[in-house]
Amino acid sequence: MGESNDPVAVLFEMTKKALNQKLELGDTEIMISRESVEKMPQPVKEYKNLEEFENDINECTKCPLHEGRNKFVFGVGNPNADIMFVGEGPGRDEDLKGEPFVGRAGKLLDKILAAIHFDRSEVYIGNIVKCRPPNNRDPEPSEMEICLPYLMQQIEMINPRFICCLGRIAAQALLETKLPLGKLRGTFHDWNDRKVLVTYHPAALLRFQQYKRDTWEDVQKLRKAYDEYKASS
Repeated sequence: MGESNDPVAVLFEMTKKALNQKLELGDTEIMISRESVEKMPQPVKEYKNLEEFENDINECTKCPLHEGRNKFVFGVGNPNADIMFVGEGPGRDEDLKGEPFVGRAGKLLDKILAAIHFDRSEVYIGNIVKCRPPNNRDPEPSEMEICLPYLMQQIEMINPRFICCLGRIAAQALLETKLPLGKLRGTFHDWNDRKVLVTYHPAALLRFQQYKRDTWEDVQKLRKAYDEYKASS
């Protein structure tokens, strides 16, 4: 039997193991700190749909990013999408509208999607963090750690076959790696029974034209893999 991904089940097994070790040593008392309790994984709530999930978390105050936000940027698109695009976090335009990829980078993403015959409404688009970092800085590791479970639950609910990480930060956070983008792109990564492709963030393409050819090659791979998947399913 494989290991459970349920955080409650994992916590139970860890606690049982610790208790057994204590008993074997003749110790029948266990001290648990408040800090340890606060860090314990929480049960995963079940939601009827993404809208209910969004309504439950859109006033989140778990990390400092909420202090400067205008709008919580949950995600947008087809709730049953086969392909999900994941960026790092909202920018100024996204923070004002409450929707991911609506500024210049978002318009370029729409063009990229159109070039491989997809519409925004056919895919799902989200981010690692759901509130804008100050001055569009990179999200801090602690901020991503707190917000990532929201994205993970979105992924479970949408159940995409393919995930395309837009940029280094999104890729490293999702794949739990420190490899540079150049080492991550160009191939599919197996992740939680899904295929993950890594490419450049559209904002990088606006600054560095030389990345456009690589990005075009990446998204063509995505389209080809998607077509093959649909043909075989």
